[in-house]
Amino acid sequence: MSRKTLKDGARPGTVEASPDGSPKRWWILAVVALAQLMVVLDATIVNIALPSAQADLGFSDGNRQWIVTAYALAFASLLLLGGRIADLFGRKTAFLIGVVGFAAVSALGGAANGFAMLVTARALQGAFGALLAPAALSLLNTTFTDARERARAFSVYGAIAGAGGAVGLLLGGVLTDALDWRWTLYVNVAIAVLAFAGGQALLTNHRDAANSKLDVPGTILVAAGLFSMVYGFSNAETHDWGSPLTWGFLIAGGVLLTAFAWWQTRAAHPLLPLRILTDRNRAASFLAVLISGAGMFGVFLFLTYYLQLNLGFSPTKTGVAFLPMVGALMVTAQLGTTVLVPRIGPKAVVPLGFAIAAGGMAWLTGIGVGSHYLSAVLPQLVVTGIGLGLVMPPAMQLATGGVAAEDAGVASATVNAMQQVGGSVGTALLNTLAASAATDYLSGRDATSKLVQAQATIESYTTAFWWSAGLFAAGALICFLVFRRGVPQQDADAAPVVHM
Repeated sequence: MSRKTLKDGARPGTVEASPDGSPKRWWILAVVALAQLMVVLDATIVNIALPSAQADLGFSDGNRQWIVTAYALAFASLLLLGGRIADLFGRKTAFLIGVVGFAAVSALGGAANGFAMLVTARALQGAFGALLAPAALSLLNTTFTDARERARAFSVYGAIAGAGGAVGLLLGGVLTDALDWRWTLYVNVAIAVLAFAGGQALLTNHRDAANSKLDVPGTILVAAGLFSMVYGFSNAETHDWGSPLTWGFLIAGGVLLTAFAWWQTRAAHPLLPLRILTDRNRAASFLAVLISGAGMFGVFLFLTYYLQLNLGFSPTKTGVAFLPMVGALMVTAQLGTTVLVPRIGPKAVVPLGFAIAAGGMAWLTGIGVGSHYLSAVLPQLVVTGIGLGLVMPPAMQLATGGVAAEDAGVASATVNAMQQVGGSVGTALLNTLAASAATDYLSGRDATSKLVQAQATIESYTTAFWWSAGLFAAGALICFLVFRRGVPQQDADAAPVVHM
C-alpha cells in the first residue's frame, strides 16, 4: 500500500485509481452508504414512533423530548473524538466497533421496559454513531481518489445524508403502522449485520495518524462545548429563550469552544488541526452543511405536522409524501458532484442550490387549511429537493477533499458536527418562531374556534417556512462570497491514500 503519485503528464489535481481497477471500492461505497443511512435514519425514524412509545411506556410529555435530545447530545459532543479515534486506531476498527455498538444499543432500546432504559439506549446510540459516522465518511474519502469516481461516490453519500431524514420518516411510519414502535430501533440490527459483514470482508485497518497522540484537553473542551451548545438550543425549544438554562449553556458553549480553538494553536497533537479550517472552499463547505442542516428542519418537522394534523395523512402516507423530494435530491446530487462542480466550480453551483431551495420554501408558504398535497406541497417539495441536491453532496465532498490522510477522520467528524449543530439550531429557532407566530395570530381572536385554531397552526408553519427560505437565501450569499472562483484543484501532496 503506497501513496499515489502523479505520473508524468497527468493533469494536476488528479490522482490515479487503484492499479488493478478493482471494483472492490464500489462495494466499500455500498457498505459505507448503508452505515451512514443507519446513523442518519435514527435522527428522525424514532420521531414518528414517539407517540406510540410514550403510550406504551407511560412517560410524560415533558420527558418525551429527551428521547430525541439524548441522541443529539451524545452524537454532537463526541463526533470530533470519534473522528480522531478513527485516525489514530484505524478506520476499520472504528467502523466495526461503531456498527456493532450501534446495533447492540438499538436492540436495548427496542427492548426498553421504561423511560430510563429507552433514553439511555438513545444516548448510547448517539455515542456509537459519533464513532461510526466520521469513520464511514473518512473511509469514503480515502478509498476514492480519482476525481470522477470520487464525485460519483460523494453524490451517493451526500444524497443519503440529505434525504436520510425523509427516509427515516417513511420507514418509521411503515414500521410503526405495520409492526410496533420498537421496530424503529430493531431495524438497525438488520442493517448492522449487512454493514458489519461487508466491512469485515472489504476494509483494511490502516492507521494514518498512528504516530500522533490523543489531545485530551482539546477533547474535553470541544465535547463540553458542543454538548452545551446543543443542550442550550434544545432547552430553548422546550422552554424559552429567556430561560437561564438556555442562555447559561449557550454562553458556556461559546466560551468552551473559544477555549478549544485557542488550545488547538498550542497543542502538540491538536484534535482539530486548524489547517483543516483555513482553506476557503473547505470553510465555505462547512458553513453550507451547517446552514442546510438548520433550514431542512423547516421542511421535515413542520411539513410532517401539516401533512398529519391538517391533511390527515397517516405516518406511512406522510413518509411517502416526502419521496418525490428524495428523488429530486438524488438526481441533482449526481448532477452537481459529477458534472457541474467539476466544470464550473462550487462558487456557482452551491449558491444556486441554496437559491433554488429558498424559492421552494418560499413557494411552500402558500399552504392553507383547505390546500391539496398535489398542488400546494408536491411541486414545492420537488423544487426544494433539487436545490438541496446541489448543496449537500458537493459541500460534503469539498469539505473532506484535499485533507491529509491522517486528518481525514477529524475532517469528516467536523462535517457531521456542522450538520448536527445546524439541525439543533434550526429545530430550536424555527420552533420558537412558529410558536410565537401562532400566539400572535390568536391574540384578539376567538381562540376556542376550531377554524381560528387551524389557521393559527398554518400561520406557525408558514412562518417556519419563510425563515427556512431566509436561511437558504443567507446560505446562497455567504457561499457566493466565500467559495473561490473556478474549479477546485486537489493538492497532489495532500491526496489521501487508497487502501485496498
